[in-house]
Amino acid sequence: MEYLRLLRQRPVLVLWLARSLSSLGDRLYAMAVMWSVWAGTGSASLAGLVVLLESLPYVVLGTVGRRVVVRFCSCGALSAVDAVRAGVAVALPFAWSPGVRGTVVVLGGVLLLGVLGALSDPNVEALVPGLVQAGQVQAVTGLFDLTLRMARITGHACAGALLLVFSKLQLFACVGAAFAVSAAALGGMARCLPPPVRPASGGARSSVRVLALVRDRPGIGLAIGVHGAVPLCAAATTIGLPALLAHGHGRGAGAGADAGAYGLVVALAGIGALVGNPFAGALRPRAWLAVCCAAWAVDGLATVCMAVAGSVPVLGLLCLLSGLAVPVGTVTMRARLGAYPPAHRLPLMAVEHTATRAGCVAAILLVPPLVDVSPPGAFVVAGTVVVLLTAAVGLLSPATGAGLSGPAGRAGLPPP
Repeated sequence: MEYLRLLRQRPVLVLWLARSLSSLGDRLYAMAVMWSVWAGTGSASLAGLVVLLESLPYVVLGTVGRRVVVRFCSCGALSAVDAVRAGVAVALPFAWSPGVRGTVVVLGGVLLLGVLGALSDPNVEALVPGLVQAGQVQAVTGLFDLTLRMARITGHACAGALLLVFSKLQLFACVGAAFAVSAAALGGMARCLPPPVRPASGGARSSVRVLALVRDRPGIGLAIGVHGAVPLCAAATTIGLPALLAHGHGRGAGAGADAGAYGLVVALAGIGALVGNPFAGALRPRAWLAVCCAAWAVDGLATVCMAVAGSVPVLGLLCLLSGLAVPVGTVTMRARLGAYPPAHRLPLMAVEHTATRAGCVAAILLVPPLVDVSPPGAFVVAGTVVVLLTAAVGLLSPATGAGLSGPAGRAGLPPP
């Protein structure tokens, strides 16, 4: 398998290990903090604020702080970031105390960890394509995408299991240890990799260069825009699924059968993502934008159809289809960004992270009220938005010269 062959390369293995541990640490502390805030305050709104505070720095730094992000594009700087994350994660439970002051301190810690994550994630992803030959960029992008998906799944499960066995102090010590090992791995890589090629970081001029690059390659801008809306479908599935099951299948919200159906459907979505990722990593699409749009359109259509699914098995199959489609679009688009030279790669990946996190924040704010009004309606709205955007990209591509077939690029850059 291609992923195993890639992991035989020492730089890929070390960065993969660092990324895996860092992502697992992210998921563990996010779940542990949400649980701690909810258990201490009984407020679901404050628990949801944890998610917003974690995502907000990605949007702010990606919009107005790219000059700061660029300063952390080396393995040595990323090692320092993960070392600080380890210290913050270990200190968080000591800062927690019942009451307003303790909650504010912990939420401040979450915000700081979000800032550190926003400095780390785009830079790590920009390093990945430089570890392999051009023909392996799609595969290595798929490998790291799979790592993130598995971290999300195992992080949620591990946090719940560890909270049953360990105290909060011990759990956050595990999180700190994950970040510390990641920092050590990145520090080791700093000695064997050449100095990075730093993108231009001249404040407003840097922003102009990024906008010009996206303008000259409109397919990239269109793909990033659609990908920013895909979290609407994910939010509908994760937030609205219990309500949809209770609404559409006549089960009480707390019934054991309803919980079993929810667990089955969520598991099928996860299985779909894990199966779809290796397929995406093996693709070598010439019409990369067409592949992205087709995958995201399938996700949107599956989400719309969930609203009228007549049974739990049908709903599960639709979640499986959605899970299969999403990594195909994401891996293909990020592999396309990885094909750019280092000076362009990091700014574009920072823009992509900003759009995705902004979409996550918008989904968190918009989907729950829609679910409260009408669970099926929330699925229809979320899926329809994604389908309409992919259709618009198909119409706009010929007009902008992007073309869904992927024409040859200019000036040594990949095609649009």
